[in-house]
Amino acid sequence: MIGAGYWRTRRGGTVCTHPMRERRARFGELIQIDGSPHDWFEGRGEYCTLLVFIDDATGRLTQLRFTPTETTLGYMRVLHDHIWTHGAPAALYSDRHSVFHINAKDADPEAETQFARAARELGIECIPANTPQAKGRVERANQTLQDRLVKEMRLAGINDMDSANAWLPGYIADYNRRFAVVPKDPSDAHLAYPGTSAELVRTLSVQMTRTLSKNLSCQYENQLLQIKTTGTGLGLRGAKVTVHEHFDGRKELLWKKRQLAYTVMDKPRRQTPVADSKSVNARVDKAMVRRDTGHKPAPSHPWRNIPIGKLANDGRCATL
Repeated sequence: MIGAGYWRTRRGGTVCTHPMRERRARFGELIQIDGSPHDWFEGRGEYCTLLVFIDDATGRLTQLRFTPTETTLGYMRVLHDHIWTHGAPAALYSDRHSVFHINAKDADPEAETQFARAARELGIECIPANTPQAKGRVERANQTLQDRLVKEMRLAGINDMDSANAWLPGYIADYNRRFAVVPKDPSDAHLAYPGTSAELVRTLSVQMTRTLSKNLSCQYENQLLQIKTTGTGLGLRGAKVTVHEHFDGRKELLWKKRQLAYTVMDKPRRQTPVADSKSVNARVDKAMVRRDTGHKPAPSHPWRNIPIGKLANDGRCATL
């Protein structure tokens, strides 16, 4: 069949080698992050994703958290816990998920995601990996956790994400005691966060800019945010405000780093007009009359020369 031209051989895949990379020297110099979707509760609970933060120098798990899916706010929460526990790492190594990297071909080269913006403000470098093998440490950790962590939670009788997140710190300590290694440089590369917890939470939030109308309101996610003022509020008309959406579900409205009180009102939805049966039947009758006028195109009309239909005997397309 190959000789007769009826079958074409498929070219085999090329073998790529991925040489080993030396570990970073200090703890906190590079943190590899990834999300692992899996049936973590073996059908006893919902299908979810485990967000994994692992240090490159020591192989220590710094943070684990179960979330429904990989989201920007989910990663921001885990990064907040990491910074508040260990300090700000020097760099984060991730894949090219839309949480970390804008993948649109026509995107502005200077554009960045919300997570990348927050990391830049905290002085953390974000490094996107080109292949899964490049961040092999966290990928291998995912495989280990999908084997060991599943069994540990089954023995502990854990069947939901809330119970698992409360139980995970003890598991992280036991995992690091058994599998972590000693770094080449004993010094810590993490930098202590100089601000307060509220400031860190505000930085690690999804931030959107809105313009206040004349009645001091703005729209955000099909909701109307109405500013509360004690005075006239003339200075806020047309002002640029920033809506902060936090990972705990709260929202803040800031103007020049000043928090504004507001109320939330749902926008009314337009009701789709329901046509009565008489109007519908009238439109159908009108369309039928227009279609059954009896008009036929002329023999020389271009429509008759459109090449459609079955192939003729000579291999050309038949015409009407």
